[in-house]
Amino acid sequence: MKNGKLMKGLCMAVFITAVTVSAGFAQKPKVVSGNLDFLKGQENVAVKLDLSEVRFYDENLSEQQYIDKRVKEIEEKKSGESADWLADWNDAKTNRFLDHFIAAAEKHAKTGIRFVKEGETPYTLIVKTKWIYPGWFGGIKNQHAKVSSTLTFVETANPGNALLEIEADRVPGDNFFVGTPNHNDRIAQGFAMTGRWLAIITNKGLK
Repeated sequence: MKNGKLMKGLCMAVFITAVTVSAGFAQKPKVVSGNLDFLKGQENVAVKLDLSEVRFYDENLSEQQYIDKRVKEIEEKKSGESADWLADWNDAKTNRFLDHFIAAAEKHAKTGIRFVKEGETPYTLIVKTKWIYPGWFGGIKNQHAKVSSTLTFVETANPGNALLEIEADRVPGDNFFVGTPNHNDRIAQGFAMTGRWLAIITNKGLK
């Protein structure tokens, strides 16, 4: 009985250490240029996600290289199931990542500003994601995803005019206690945490 409790405690310590160490590499998102004055009095801001130059893992794999890697991993475990993952990936990058970002930003925002996918707005937020670490799931031991993005507010009619830029480096998703088996859902949690940080920054800047 004592050995069982000891092993349980040891596993928990390893889990907590792994999560703490991985989170330690993340930096708090910060404003690198501009200010939030232009957002005063705004009701809606359009949001667009740009994954055109995203890289994966420390090897900086391209999206196609990442897809090839995942397809190979899945086929080695369960032949014929990679097509389902690929369909889920395409849905995640088209909808789920941005949906999670917006939902978290709206949940934690206290400014009255709504972030929307559709509609004509004076300003647009471009979330350009540069790097993704998908994390992994192994039961009691797992690691959350991390997402690095540059958040740039521009004039919708003049996208070359950047008014505010926020760097969000290696933002970890909320892994929950039990972890998240689905790679794409873990990544989506990284986008959700990035959205939460956006709300924190705008709440502070628009007091």
